[in-house]
Amino acid sequence: MQGIITLLLILSPMFVGFTLPTSQKLAAFGGQALTYLIYLILIVIGIELGLVDDLVQKVGDIIKYLVVLITLTIGFGAISLVFFDKFTQKNQLSKHTLPNQKPKISLRGSLAQLICLAIGFMAAKFLPAGFIPPEKTTTILLMVLLFLVGVSLKGSGIGLKQALVNKTGLQVSVIFIFCTTLSGIIFASIFHEVTLMQGLALASGYGWYSLSGTIMTDAYGAVWGSVALLNDLAREVIALIFIPWVMRYSTSVAVSLGGVTSLDFTLPTILQAGGTQIMPIAISFGFIVNIVSPVLMVLFSSFG
Repeated sequence: MQGIITLLLILSPMFVGFTLPTSQKLAAFGGQALTYLIYLILIVIGIELGLVDDLVQKVGDIIKYLVVLITLTIGFGAISLVFFDKFTQKNQLSKHTLPNQKPKISLRGSLAQLICLAIGFMAAKFLPAGFIPPEKTTTILLMVLLFLVGVSLKGSGIGLKQALVNKTGLQVSVIFIFCTTLSGIIFASIFHEVTLMQGLALASGYGWYSLSGTIMTDAYGAVWGSVALLNDLAREVIALIFIPWVMRYSTSVAVSLGGVTSLDFTLPTILQAGGTQIMPIAISFGFIVNIVSPVLMVLFSSFG
């Protein structure tokens, strides 16, 4: 029962934001505030990581967890969608590719996020005890973040019905969510110190680094919060680099590679590589995983 209460408490701000009347001014404010809040959350997570005892001894474990988690979460989703494209004959990249245009790859955003994390980490070494964020800071920031996400989703003009109408987008979303989350079971079976629910929670970030980092830090501590954050940030970086190449072989994998960022950060790269025809699938997929990801992460972490 406590897990359900926690789930409702944390997720309710997103649905409150989504039910607010549509306003361009409110949506613009929500989008801008969301950007600054993400930077603030990363700094706070960096501070909490910097306060971890014996962190140097734990770096090896963090890298080990990170490599395995990245391989599983990206691998399971990609392989399943390769088969989906093969058996449904939906790989039509040759019709969509822009032959004379080189896709532009920008990692500036990802670099800025890593810098914020580093700033927080360094600040933890010099801040007086009175300036260290209180224990529940990440929970409060998480609730504000989800409220702004709800406002931004509503302001985007994309409705739930519109997202679900696209059959291929819905199919890709279901396969991606199921298989990527399933990889969390494998992760938990590899590392005996990871519970089943923890493995499922870690695998449910789908590229939402600011949210997964906050939820996992709140539930399992700064080390696991860092693993989740870096895993999902790595997904974004990998997506930006490899979407143009992957699009040549599997449109579904290319659309899904960025996870939740297919609705924002990686959307320009998807459209440039696959053409405007692919936009309905990308938007549908991005919208659905944006809704499902926080629900699963909070649900799994609440019970384990």
